[in-house]
Amino acid sequence: MNPSPERFSGVLSPVVTPFNVDLSPDPRRLLAQCKWLLSQNVGLAVFGTNSEANSMSVEEKMALLDYLIEGGIDPSRMMPGTGCCALTDTVRLTEHAMRFGCAGTLMLPPFYYKDVSDDGLFRSYAEVIERVASNELRIYLYHIPPIAKVGLSLDLIERLIRAYPETVVGIKDSSGDWSNTESMLQRGWDDFRIFAGAESFLLQTMRAGGAGCISATANINPAAIHKLYMEWDTDDAERLQQELNQVRELALSYPMIPALKTIVASFSGDPEWAVVRPPLVALSGTERHELLDKLKQRDFTMPGLGANRPD
Repeated sequence: MNPSPERFSGVLSPVVTPFNVDLSPDPRRLLAQCKWLLSQNVGLAVFGTNSEANSMSVEEKMALLDYLIEGGIDPSRMMPGTGCCALTDTVRLTEHAMRFGCAGTLMLPPFYYKDVSDDGLFRSYAEVIERVASNELRIYLYHIPPIAKVGLSLDLIERLIRAYPETVVGIKDSSGDWSNTESMLQRGWDDFRIFAGAESFLLQTMRAGGAGCISATANINPAAIHKLYMEWDTDDAERLQQELNQVRELALSYPMIPALKTIVASFSGDPEWAVVRPPLVALSGTERHELLDKLKQRDFTMPGLGANRPD
């Protein structure tokens, strides 16, 4: 019998997904990016929002996961996003992640229909759990109402924890509202791992007893974010937080996913990293030069990024 997976803590990245010029996913580049992130002490929330996950089919995501595992990525460091609009797609993708022993899944609620009830959302999560039917399943809920337009109320979260205490074990709060994250932390849910959805809330989250953060900009600034996670209770923490905020605010001043890919493309020396899938659009030449110039002025670096670049 396999030991139960340990619950996540720390910093995870919703890993950006590389596409070829024909818009097909490129597993080799993804594997190289994942290896680099792991070398920076950051876990892998592949198929997250900033992975363009909802621009990919279930089959594409399953094939990418196969390639990562075959390429030596440790599944205990992986929290794949498996929440889809269709119940059966969520079950299928979650079962695939479980087959490899991934230590958790990051699960959006079904997000197409709006104004659905807590009862409906509870039933959706419960149906996935019952159909997957695995004692090893660990679900980290994904609350991102600014994008999904479907949120998870505190009462719903508590109801899921009470019904499935060994399965529903954490949440990523991407509401962008610290008071919401703080309210979760104040509920006192036993060993329920609460992650900020951005490193801009990392210091507050750690001081309030949270587990870490799952952040888009961990794709480009992983070591610095991990440093604050490790040193949140030191005299240097406020300065570290301010430095993280400056890099994040710079990335946020452009469309986030194209900006992240532009940065990875530049610092890896691999221009194809800038490709995004429609409906997203790559940064213009002017935007690209502005962004990279601003990073240069900050002496920004991504040490070792190109080391695993595929030929």
